[in-house]
Amino acid sequence: MRSGSAGIGSILIPTASGERLPLSRLADIRIVQGPSTITREWGQRRITVSANVRGRDIGSFVADAEQRMREEFKLPPGRYFYEFGGQFEHLERARTRLMIVVPLALVLIFGLLYVTYQNLVDVARVFSGVPFGWVGGIVALWLRDMPFSISAAIGFIALSGVSVLDDMILVSYVRQLREKGLSLERAVEDAAITRLRPVLMTTLVASLGFLPMALSTGMGAEVQRPLATVVIGGVISSMVMSLLVLRVLYLLFDSPVKRRRQISKPSEPKQFAVVGSV
Repeated sequence: MRSGSAGIGSILIPTASGERLPLSRLADIRIVQGPSTITREWGQRRITVSANVRGRDIGSFVADAEQRMREEFKLPPGRYFYEFGGQFEHLERARTRLMIVVPLALVLIFGLLYVTYQNLVDVARVFSGVPFGWVGGIVALWLRDMPFSISAAIGFIALSGVSVLDDMILVSYVRQLREKGLSLERAVEDAAITRLRPVLMTTLVASLGFLPMALSTGMGAEVQRPLATVVIGGVISSMVMSLLVLRVLYLLFDSPVKRRRQISKPSEPKQFAVVGSV
């Protein structure tokens, strides 16, 4: 077995005239470093460069990498090209799907609330828990120094449905008190005091249920932690906003329940007195 450039160069190669010449006279033999495997895709050579991204989101990393590639590397057009794959490719596909799923989820939530309350004012009050919850989810990601990812986006979708539960408890009870004839200020105050325990229970169940996922460190933690962090931060902020801001919204925008009740209230029968003399 020949090894080294000298041994390979001593290999005898037969010629057309019958002579045998060493390979070193026919070729320049050198030892250089090259790829161990040459892969091809659609008839073209392909080289894969792998990298692990930590401490930042993949989208901003790829954007910075593309900018550096345009500024520092001038590839001949038509011969060489590059593209980003792997998790970034999955991110782009998931982002396209989320552009459809997120608006569809919000429309479904709004539609179900309208079927429940039958007026846009109360629906808007309950739906205000969604942006309040999103604020808490964003703050929670910032406090834990987590980048926005697909799992965090899924957490925001789940949070959109959970964050309206506290508002539904308060709004439904306020409507019941208004229909009984209580004033707006008294109904809002009684609802905030009476329904404080159910609101706290709803928030604690949602937050404590996701707490093990938020603190997980094992396999799959990179997917579980952003989702759970968004939900926990969102339900807490939604609870606080429901108890404080929702009361202000009720006082600023009166509910049509009272007006509808006054319109539908039957008029009292008139009494006539007959006075006569014999």
